Amino acid sequence: MGMKLSSRDILVGIKEYILMTFGMFCYAFGWQMCVLPAGGMGGGAAGLATLINAILPEALAGGFLTIGNLIFIINCILLILGVMIVGWKFGIKTLYCILMMSVMFNLVEFLDPALMVDMLKGVDAWRLLLVAMGAASCGVGIAVSFMQGGSTGGTDIVAMIINKFRTVSYGKVLLMTDCGILISSVFLSTTVQMANDAGVIEIMNIQPLAPDAFARMVYGFMMIAVIGYTVDLVQSGNQQSNQILIFCKDYEAMANMIMTKANRGATLIDAMGSYSKTPSKAVMVVCRKRDTSTILKLIREQDPQAFLTVGSVMGVYGQGFDALNKL
Repeated sequence: MGMKLSSRDILVGIKEYILMTFGMFCYAFGWQMCVLPAGGMGGGAAGLATLINAILPEALAGGFLTIGNLIFIINCILLILGVMIVGWKFGIKTLYCILMMSVMFNLVEFLDPALMVDMLKGVDAWRLLLVAMGAASCGVGIAVSFMQGGSTGGTDIVAMIINKFRTVSYGKVLLMTDCGILISSVFLSTTVQMANDAGVIEIMNIQPLAPDAFARMVYGFMMIAVIGYTVDLVQSGNQQSNQILIFCKDYEAMANMIMTKANRGATLIDAMGSYSKTPSKAVMVVCRKRDTSTILKLIREQDPQAFLTVGSVMGVYGQGFDALNKL
């Protein structure tokens, strides 16, 4: 019996693909309108495509082998390798994001690359600001796609292939591949569109090991950091909360104080001291980050000798927090 789709399911699906399209536009806009005019560089499939496009003959680089098309080709090759080695684990949304990223890169190429430069050239260190803005825009695009179940492909697929043969964290694989792309850009002669100090876009030839090449690599490392931070920030958003574990003698009084004065629920967890072997209870509280300092002050007033830990949690769902149906 076939699965029936309700009108709500269809609307949710449409919303997800619209948001993924918007995310890929943010990524392409940040890369081509901010990072490249500032002479910046980044990692992933987009960084590798930019590197290949820069060293191609002008007839090819300005023709079919645009950055957008190269991203599509690189991702297709990686997808084929990924399917052959680790199997089909990508999903239709990853394929959609890969396709839309290539389309958006090609569409953004029709915009004037001096647009963002003209807007920011009056700001001190405008080139650094452009790279930061571009990285933030890319990070928003990636996060929006992740939140809808999509993926940008690229070095994510490389990480999956490596993990087929060896257990290495995805973060380390992504960092190593991105760093490899950035470091290799220092040793290659590239011809790129870049803005000068007057804010004018012109064709510039970056020689191997030249100051511009090192500056480009530094911009790339900064871009990786800003993208990572932005993705975490957008994904966590208002869901950022803290989990407080409290160890004290009068745990019942502590739990009652938290429920009455802090207006927060508390959970009692079985605990035992390793030295004394005395059974006790730990009081666990989950709260918004903005409420953490208030609760800590109340804990200090209740028991100055209390031992406690505070940890960040990515998302909290349930009564008093975000609803599960928002996932």
